[in-house]
Formats: sequence, structure tokens, C-alpha cells
Amino acid sequence: MTRSLVGALPSRKGAFLPEDDTVHETTRPRLGDRIMAAVNRDPRTAPHGTRNDALVAVVLAAAAVCAGLFIDDGRRPDALGWTLLLAAHVPLVWRRRRPLLVLAAMVALIAPYHALDNNHAAPTLVTYVALYTVAVTGRPLRTVLTGAVVLSVSLTVMLTVNAHRALELLQTSGWIIAVLFCGIDVRYYRQYVASIVERAVRAERTREEEARRRVAEERLRIARDLHDLLAHSITLIGVQTSVAAHVLAADPERLDREAVAKSLDDIAETCRTARGELRTTLEVLREHGLADTRGPLPGLDGLPDLVAAARLSGARVEQDLRIRADPPPAVGAAAYRIVQEALTNAVRHAGPEPAVRLRLYDEPGALRVSVTDDGTGPTPGGTPGFGLVGMRERARSVGGTLDAGPRPDGGFEVTAALPLTVGEGTA
Repeated sequence: MTRSLVGALPSRKGAFLPEDDTVHETTRPRLGDRIMAAVNRDPRTAPHGTRNDALVAVVLAAAAVCAGLFIDDGRRPDALGWTLLLAAHVPLVWRRRRPLLVLAAMVALIAPYHALDNNHAAPTLVTYVALYTVAVTGRPLRTVLTGAVVLSVSLTVMLTVNAHRALELLQTSGWIIAVLFCGIDVRYYRQYVASIVERAVRAERTREEEARRRVAEERLRIARDLHDLLAHSITLIGVQTSVAAHVLAADPERLDREAVAKSLDDIAETCRTARGELRTTLEVLREHGLADTRGPLPGLDGLPDLVAAARLSGARVEQDLRIRADPPPAVGAAAYRIVQEALTNAVRHAGPEPAVRLRLYDEPGALRVSVTDDGTGPTPGGTPGFGLVGMRERARSVGGTLDAGPRPDGGFEVTAALPLTVGEGTA
């Protein structure tokens, strides 16, 4: 048994170990624990079963010899009687493997032993052990039938020896019935313990699977957040850098210092915003004590900043926000990320100064998001990204739907329907 001792433990020199150190101490199980383990375990699966049964057979044979010598219950066995008595203990070595065959072999040896009117108390213990093994390893119906057969054979043999002995056996048959029912009760108890252990193992496995699922979901969520954040920030920085480079290269003799300074300030502000969001996103990875840490979620109150950043990048954004009540945090975060990615794609792929229309409104049971532009769309043959995939995953994570594709009259459109009631466990 391995026991973990966590806390302040004295070392050999009298110092104390840190509280987060783990000391493993190996101790032997107590006698009571070993007895309960033996009782709870199926005897057919116990380790060293044959060896233990051989030892039990030797001990019972010694007890039978003592009973035959010192207990006055019939005549002392002769040579044939001793041979039958000791031979009846030999099959006990295989009682776990073939309990019925062992019991049958014992009855075949003990029946002539009793028929010769040898000491009738000597083989009692070995008979009880065989009966108990049959009861504890078999079904109750088989146990009852076996007990009835053993009693019938015993009474028949005793009637041929002495009718008075047969009557005494009938009066003491309650011990046989008690042994059988004890075995049945132990069998049911072991089945009950096995069912408890199985349920505990299944529950532990379920918890581990749930933990792995949550880790995978959290990893996917962080990957989506990082993609949306970095793609948006890098796109804005690229556009603002291009503006600054254009101002510097257009007319070096008449340098518009104010325009260059504004572009650099916009780049610095974008970097600061991205750094802050990146810090709050990655702080989730540092939380070791909380099993369900989700980190801060952006909301719809951040949409004006997204629109302002898109306008700084050259997009002509028209917004129509008609929201009567605050949606659940998860829905608000999904809508924020969808709008962020849609505006980023419009700035990257819609061409210079695209016209973008953002509509956000709620209706009974759902929050509607629509982002359209009049641009040319992504360049054919380019490397596909994860933007559309991430937006669809965002919508599905709260039980919503998302459609994205070219518009019939030109441009690109992203529409999403997000439910305003989020189920438990949805992130």
C-alpha cells in the first residue's frame, strides 16, 4: 500500500520538507485489511490459490486425525479408514477450479468411510469446506440441489449403518444448511462489492474522459482566440504600415509628418490592445488550481472599437446596432469574435477602401449578426485560412448557425444566428 504524505514532514536532519513535496511510504496492509480483501475477492481469481488450498488441506487433515484419535464418535479408524479419511482431503487442493467434482470425490471417499462406522466427526470440517466452496462459487439453485443430494446420500449411508446415527444426522443437518446459506450470502456480498467497484471505475473513467474533453475544448477555444486576435491585429498593423510607407514614398520633399505620426500611433495602439488581449487569453494556461477556468470573455461593448479599427484601416464601415438586452456572455463573445473576423477578412480581401455594412439586432430567441462588403473577395488560388472555420465553430459553440459566401450582386456576406439562451456547459 502506497501512502502519500503531503505537508510539513521532518527530514533526517530535523528540517522540514516543503508542503508541495510528496513522500511515498510503503507499509504492509493491516491484518483486518487483508482479511477483508480475502473475503471480498472471488476465490477463483485469488493469487496462489492452489498453494493456499494445499495448506488448508494439510491443516484440515491434521485436525481430522486429531478428531479421529481423541473424539469418541464411533470406532477409531483402522488402516482402511485412515486411508479413506486422508484421501478425502486430497481433492481439496483443486476446490477453486472444480468445486462440484471435488465435492463428488469427497462424497465418494467419505461415504464408505462412514459405512464402515469409523469416527463420524473426523471428516466433518473438510465436508463443510467443500460445501461452502460450492455455495460461494455457484448459483443458489445449484447450491440448494447440491445440498439436498449430499444430505440424501449421507442419510442413506447412515441408515445402512445405524438408524440412530441417521436420526442424529438429520437433527444436525442444520449445520449443513447454515454452511450453504453462509456461502450464498458471501457470494451475494462479493457481487455487491464488485458492482460498487465497477461503478467507481466507470465513474473515474467518465471523469477522466470529461477532463480530457474539457481540455480539448479549452485548447480549441484558446486556438480560436489567438487566431482571431493575431489575424485582426496583424492585418491592421499591415494596413497602417502600408499607409505610413505610402506617405513616406509619395513625396519625400513634402513629407506629411502628421499623417506618418498618426499611422505610427495607430500601430502602437493596435499593439497595446493586442498585447492586452493576448495576456488575458494566455493567463488561462497559468491557472493550475481551477478546473473550469474560461478566462475573460469579450462582449458586444467592444464592437465600437472593432469598427473604429476597421475604419482606420481604410474600410468604410456602416453600423446598425439594435440590441435591446444584453445577451449571455458566451453569446456576446461569439458575436464579438465573428464580427472581428468578418471585418478582418473585409480589410484583407475586399480591396482598397471597401464599403462594409454591419448589422446586429435581436429578435425573439436569437441574436442576428450580418457583415457584408462590396469587395472582390479572396484571391483565387490562395492558401485557405482558418477564419471561416473559426467563425462556424464560434457559432456552433453556443448552439447557433453561420453562413458565409459571395453575394449574388458582388461582395461577400457573413450571417449568423445565435440563440439567446445558452445550455449548461456551453462555452
